[in-house]
Amino acid sequence: MIQMMHEKGIRSEHAYTAAFLSIGLSIATWAVSLTAEPGTGLARADRWGIFVGEWAPTFFGLGLALSHYEQHDGTLTAKVHDLRPQREAM
Repeated sequence: MIQMMHEKGIRSEHAYTAAFLSIGLSIATWAVSLTAEPGTGLARADRWGIFVGEWAPTFFGLGLALSHYEQHDGTLTAKVHDLRPQREAM
C-alpha cells in the first residue's frame, strides 16, 4: 500500500500536512457542532471533535511509513543527519 501511494505521488510531507490539518479540523468541528447544534449539548460536540481527531494519528503513521519508504528508495527530499558522533581518522 505504501509503495502504491508513493507511486501515485503521495509523499510523507503530504501525510504530515494532512495530520496537522486534521487536528485543526477537529477543533473547528467541535466549535461548529457546539454552536450550530444548540440543545444537543457538549457531549455531542466532543464526539464530533474526537471522531475527526482520530484521523491525525493515522496520517502521522502513514507519514512515517512513507518517510521510511522514501529513505530506502532514495527519494526523501529532506536532509537526514547522522546523530552519532563522527570518529576522526587517526
